[in-house]
Amino acid sequence: MSAGELTPVTPRRAATVLLLRDGPDGQDTPQDAQGGDGEHSPDELDAPERRDMVPEPAEAPEGSETPPEGLRNAAGGARLAVYMLRRRASMAFAGGAYAYPGGSVDPRDERMVTWAGPSRAQWARRLGLDPSEATQAQAIVCAAVRETFEEAGVLLAGPTPHTVVADTTGDDWETDRAALVARDLSFAEFLDRRGLVLRSDLLGCWARWITPEFEPRRYDTWFFVAALPRGQRTRNASTEADRTVWIRPGDAADGYDRGELLMMPPTIATLRQLAAHGSVADALAAAADRDLTPVLAQARVENGELVLSWPGHDEFTKHIPGVTGGPSA
Repeated sequence: MSAGELTPVTPRRAATVLLLRDGPDGQDTPQDAQGGDGEHSPDELDAPERRDMVPEPAEAPEGSETPPEGLRNAAGGARLAVYMLRRRASMAFAGGAYAYPGGSVDPRDERMVTWAGPSRAQWARRLGLDPSEATQAQAIVCAAVRETFEEAGVLLAGPTPHTVVADTTGDDWETDRAALVARDLSFAEFLDRRGLVLRSDLLGCWARWITPEFEPRRYDTWFFVAALPRGQRTRNASTEADRTVWIRPGDAADGYDRGELLMMPPTIATLRQLAAHGSVADALAAAADRDLTPVLAQARVENGELVLSWPGHDEFTKHIPGVTGGPSA
């Protein structure tokens, strides 16, 4: 982008969650996300302790689908599965693409909530924010938990710092979820009304991507990983999605490579990274050491072509011919 040619739109902060579970073929067993002592030292965010991560046999979640034909059992004996949804083709942003539950930070996500896990200041450091932005760090974490409940019906909160709710499928839960989506109810009010503690210790931060400066709709998005809590079931609760699926990361990446699944660069990049881990426990442990340097696309004119590149992700480099002008950063 040449200096002075365009004033980029300021990106909105957002959060998305890669819900994970283990199973014999990545399909059948939810992962227990309960455990932890609710108290953490300053160093625990970089080396989180998650105990009692024991899988239990269960049926596939109601409302979810099996992977598209031809995408199963391509990843050997890997157990790890990730929850994905396909955005409706009519959506203004990433229509028709497979993605994870997530969305923009609501200004009301900064309201104080009962909190378990690393402190807000610790989260600010982990998210790459200034230490003075502890309230903003809380908002990002709250957005991750809130959007996961809004779009997947999964809630990372419980009545105590040691537990998570076991079931969110009743009519009363659905009424609250709909009120959150409509912004008639803030997440802080929702948690307070139900006497719930937000379990920030069940989240691990995986990556941070910022929409390219040349895009008219931009987001500064943190990607989190979390285990599906015992007893809870995902469901397609989002009006923005027309399909949901539990699928192994390697299988989803293979579908993208064959042109069968549409995905944005951050989605396929995180899937390829997750495919290196065979279980939920492995992925959660790896999250503590993930580099959260923001990935921001760069644009330059080179030999009559517009070259778009994402640092560290050469597979997404694009060459668009027919552009005049000299090279620019």
